[in-house]
Amino acid sequence: MPPIDKKNSELLKRATAPKKTSTAKPAAAKSPVRKKKAPVKKKGLPLQVKFLIAGLLLVLFSPLYYGYVLKLFTSTTRWVMDIGEDPNYRSYKSFAINIPKRYSIHGIDVSSYQGKIDWKKVKTMKEDSVHITFAFIKATEGISSIDPYFQRNWREAPKAGIVCGAYHYFIARKSGAWQARFFLQTVKFEEGDLPPVVDVEDLCGMTPEKMRSELTDFIQHIEKKTKVRPIIYSGFVFYRDYLKGHFDGYPLWIAHYYQPELKVGKDTEWFFWQHSDKARITGINHIVDFNAFKGDSLAFQQMLIR
Repeated sequence: MPPIDKKNSELLKRATAPKKTSTAKPAAAKSPVRKKKAPVKKKGLPLQVKFLIAGLLLVLFSPLYYGYVLKLFTSTTRWVMDIGEDPNYRSYKSFAINIPKRYSIHGIDVSSYQGKIDWKKVKTMKEDSVHITFAFIKATEGISSIDPYFQRNWREAPKAGIVCGAYHYFIARKSGAWQARFFLQTVKFEEGDLPPVVDVEDLCGMTPEKMRSELTDFIQHIEKKTKVRPIIYSGFVFYRDYLKGHFDGYPLWIAHYYQPELKVGKDTEWFFWQHSDKARITGINHIVDFNAFKGDSLAFQQMLIR
């Protein structure tokens, strides 16, 4: 075999040598570049709408309108709380009693049992539209007993703006005329006061006829001296059994507790109703009798001494 030259030998090696497999990774394909979208501008409210909203907010949050909104909210809440209750008889938490709803003029009656009263606090107490307009104050009893707190109450209550009336506790076994004299010696009635009141609720061992006779003497003397017809106060049962039909020409003040209505008959012309004896009043440390006047403010003014 002829000798192979050096050049051919190199060519032969290259031809017979195994081909190397490339381990290099192929170049990654370039991802297409995304164009950024321009931000979309949100459309704002028109200027006119903004002014309208601002105006509404000013109205809604103004003190005047806020009062109406608060009143509506309170009334609605009260209506929800009263569901299932007697519509004519509502519970008042601050007074701790139920109060008939059909009356707008309310008052109390007091004696030494209530002790020293802060009449300014009594006047300022209020829940919804219920507040104290008038007060009947005990003055005398029988022919010799003067309530120890009468003069103070008679002086201080009007200063607080409360319309006052004075009452006498009637003792049927005592002279009606003498009781009337004693009452008028103690109380000096003036223009703007409520009429004198006689509280009769016990026979005191006398017959109904005797009681009525002495009571007649009492009211006739009062009317003669003051030119005012006195108010007769009594409990519902006592009035029904012993007074009804005998003194119907006089204003009546009837006590009948814990009832939504005073049912004394259409023929009975009453003016005041004592519907509770357990009221709590700011400025008074003991429970108090609570009353309602039958009429409106004009009728109340016509009741006063002129």
